[in-house]
Amino acid sequence: MPARLRALFRFQESGLLLVILALGALLTAFAGTVRTPVFERAADGTRTRVYTTDAAGERVPLTIEKNKFLNAQNLAQLAKDTSFIAIMAVGMALVIISGGIDLTVGSIYALASVAGALVLRHFGAEGPAATSPLLGIFLGTGTCLGVATLCGLASGSLIVALRVHPFIITLGGMAIYRGIAFVITEGQSIGSFPAAFREFVRFEGGDGLGVVPLATMIVVLFVGWIFLSRLAAGRRIYAIGGNELAARFSGIRVERVKLGVYVICGLCAGIAALLSIGYYGAATSGDGQGYELNVIAAAVVGGASLNGGRGSALGVVLGALIIQMISSGIVILGINQNYSQIIIGSVVIFAVVLDNLNSWLAKRRLTAAA
Repeated sequence: MPARLRALFRFQESGLLLVILALGALLTAFAGTVRTPVFERAADGTRTRVYTTDAAGERVPLTIEKNKFLNAQNLAQLAKDTSFIAIMAVGMALVIISGGIDLTVGSIYALASVAGALVLRHFGAEGPAATSPLLGIFLGTGTCLGVATLCGLASGSLIVALRVHPFIITLGGMAIYRGIAFVITEGQSIGSFPAAFREFVRFEGGDGLGVVPLATMIVVLFVGWIFLSRLAAGRRIYAIGGNELAARFSGIRVERVKLGVYVICGLCAGIAALLSIGYYGAATSGDGQGYELNVIAAAVVGGASLNGGRGSALGVVLGALIIQMISSGIVILGINQNYSQIIIGSVVIFAVVLDNLNSWLAKRRLTAAA
């Protein structure tokens, strides 16, 4: 990747960090405070409530005043919620950088989660084919990731083979995959997983920090960053998104690269789905409803250009954090939840307009220089 392009990404990500800090400062200032009970943790990990006595000598729970936004519990919840969207946003970034779009991520998330949940329950301790917990977890994990990867492969294959715009194929795939999820579950929630699986994914650090989802997000971010900025395969994606015809004449196998980015996007949705069923302990066909908007918004706000050829893994993760901070801020500030989609949609439009303005200014500078 050219040095100037790397410098642009560093500048862009610095701007995203400033936006995050500004949002955090505003939420801290306007969120207000709440009184929360005090607990003390025993050596065995259990927590007991701390009591004190009031002026009348009555025994009352001890409470402390905390900022609604700037407290460990809320920040841990924010990090956990961001991780699911950010993992899928890294896969979406590859698709958008290549000049495509994928509307199926939410439906793949739902289908992969219910498929993995069905297998986990079938081979779990209470299932009809009860087996060792390790084997059941292995089969459930393989099913969840495999179904998601196959869905991405199906979408990519249709786009490449039929040469139809990705918007149309993935719009149809969005309905098909969610419909399949509804049919195989009959609209019922799927649970009763092996306890070891739930305990591993739900492992929490201090103040309820979801360690496993957060660690997985960091790993996916690191792999995505290496793939896009250090490997030739990543440079091919940028080349196709920048100018597909030039990339084709330079010898890049465009169809293979396009197929690959949709497979990776599906796999990322499967990873998020696997973490979700382990963390929440259940899966339904309605999971991931509306995630398409949040994931695409995270990628676009994070600097992935819908025109293709520009974006970074770190940028989309920061974009996911901004989107989640907006959603969390709406709840904390007591704003009607119905405004959430309106605000996020407006942010996406603003990001796209800003991207088009930057592209126009860059072309104008090139024309003036020539």
